[in-house]
Amino acid sequence: MRKLYVLIACEESQAECFAFRELGHIAYSCDIQPCRKSGNPYWHIQGDVTPLLQGDTAFNVQAGFLRTVPGWDLIIAHPPCTYLCKLSGCQLHIHGKTNWQRYRNLILGRRFFFQCLDAHAPYVAVENPIPLKLAKLPKPTCYASPHWYGVKYTKKTCYWLKNLPPLMPEIIYPGAKCYVTSSRGKYRSRTFPQLAQAIAKQWSEYILENEK
Repeated sequence: MRKLYVLIACEESQAECFAFRELGHIAYSCDIQPCRKSGNPYWHIQGDVTPLLQGDTAFNVQAGFLRTVPGWDLIIAHPPCTYLCKLSGCQLHIHGKTNWQRYRNLILGRRFFFQCLDAHAPYVAVENPIPLKLAKLPKPTCYASPHWYGVKYTKKTCYWLKNLPPLMPEIIYPGAKCYVTSSRGKYRSRTFPQLAQAIAKQWSEYILENEK
């Protein structure tokens, strides 16, 4: 089996990175934050992901070693959603006044979103929550939720895809609860391992089959 070269942009948890590695592929996560203590610094790039999105194939991993890849087969990006998501809309206008700093961050977040969508790879996926209308993002290709993969929580997540099929449900958890109302802060953006495993399995199988 050919090994795919996979970049997971804006991933600190390494959930998807680990899922692809478990299948035998060569995956790296990248984030301005270091990977978690439970992560693998040999598989994590700490820094600005923009050069990698634009096609750079040489980089230093967090452990301090230079790595190179022949090219990225698949890039999955998780651009920050703080200013793009629908839930943030109520903070743009406070007491009848526009929060211009937040509006500026919305514009910058939208710009980075499109940088991710235009990433230099034959297969690209960009993930985000339901977007704010003011962000004027394109219509998502598909939606997914962790309860499709046996998790007891629902969390409607949007995916914008290039040359990839929509994610398909596998084991639906009955009576799942809403994760957004059951969690706080950065934990709302976590990727459940079950969803990460489904992403790695479904998309790697599709890419390899598509190459035959």
